[in-house]
Amino acid sequence: MTDTLSTSDLSPNNLEACWMPFTANRPFKANPRLFVSAKDMHYTTVEGRKILDGIAGMWCVNAGHCRPPIVEAVQRQVAKMDYSTAFQMGHPAQFELASRLSAILPGDIDHAFFCNSGSEAVDTALKIALAYHRVRGEGARTRLIGRERGYHGVGFGGISVGGIAPNRKFFGPLLNGVDHLPHTHNLEKNAFTKGEPGWGAHLADALEGLVTLHDASTIAAVIVEPVAGSTGVLIPPKGYLKRLREICDKHGILLIFDEVITGFGRLGASFAADYFDVLPDMITAAKGLTNGTVPMSAVFTRKGIYDTFMDAAPEGAIELFHGYTYSGHPLACAAALATLNVYRDEDLFARAHGLAGYWEDAVHGLRGTKNVIDVRNLGLVAGIEVAPRDGKPGARAADAFLKCYEKGLLVRQTGDIIALSPPLIIEKEQIDTIVSILGDVLSALD
Repeated sequence: MTDTLSTSDLSPNNLEACWMPFTANRPFKANPRLFVSAKDMHYTTVEGRKILDGIAGMWCVNAGHCRPPIVEAVQRQVAKMDYSTAFQMGHPAQFELASRLSAILPGDIDHAFFCNSGSEAVDTALKIALAYHRVRGEGARTRLIGRERGYHGVGFGGISVGGIAPNRKFFGPLLNGVDHLPHTHNLEKNAFTKGEPGWGAHLADALEGLVTLHDASTIAAVIVEPVAGSTGVLIPPKGYLKRLREICDKHGILLIFDEVITGFGRLGASFAADYFDVLPDMITAAKGLTNGTVPMSAVFTRKGIYDTFMDAAPEGAIELFHGYTYSGHPLACAAALATLNVYRDEDLFARAHGLAGYWEDAVHGLRGTKNVIDVRNLGLVAGIEVAPRDGKPGARAADAFLKCYEKGLLVRQTGDIIALSPPLIIEKEQIDTIVSILGDVLSALD
């Protein structure tokens, strides 16, 4: 072994040592796609090509890439203090950030527990739910309810309540005491709906069936994505989320919204809870929290949940035995505070709301395009579902992903769905470009 790195060690051709996440490693390394820089709405490849970012990095770069106020805030912080221990010590920015977030959170959701990824936020929220019932004397409430096709990260808690089969099947038995609601996707009833589908609110009543099966006294929490993103943009039917809230209230079950994707302006509001006017007991967030600049996530809880822990623990005792080395990391806090400033100063959430109608009309212009069997949208997010090839599910959409990249557009492919979620700074002309390229690609596929 050598202690130094040669130029060849750093060459882009030296790819083998890296095991890439959620990637077909072998074909990628045979024909790599490498970004070397980014600015506003575009990436630049190692060959010097500009790629229009149609998915905000990975649903996260809501304010656009390499925004100077965010970059400069991180630079200042790393020069001042690189790290501060998260246990029994703090630093001012983490408290300032929690206060700033509390001001834009809905209802009495007013406390933030900081983590580092959406997966960690979900597992944290599930642990808080279980511990909450224990400290209030209902320790039998251990069952967790997710939803088919749901995505809640890759921790064992998240894949247990999640409902995407490939994410689960490799790992054998997961957490015990987990059940799932049916998903809400129905092409026969809701194909090409603009916004929230009119059919399907009754599917929330499946929760009553699970209560009957398991008994409410055993159920701790229900977790859902308000808009299911990674499974291919599934929009909730009108009234569905309100009905879930009603059933949870009736049976003393906590309701968790996984807003890792929908938080911070994606739907034209601060959070999906605001958009749908449904107040959950906890919200998980990540991605747009720091504009993707530094990894960070959070669990936001209602005041009553936090107060329950504070009231139950003896004075001087640790109230929740949970946390991470990098909780509230100084660089992440700096990035998040600067990101909130950009959102506020440029009124980006309202901007997304104002563009939603144009976006809707544009993406639904793909109706009638060869291979397209559904288009669905809400806010600045859309899913275009294509007909699968016989015996090869996902292959046609995978080809569309690669062809779009060749034509200078980055999209997200999941199964037979192309997902779109551009930065909130997108211009109408760039929306037209996204739809034009995607339409040409889909029309040309066999």
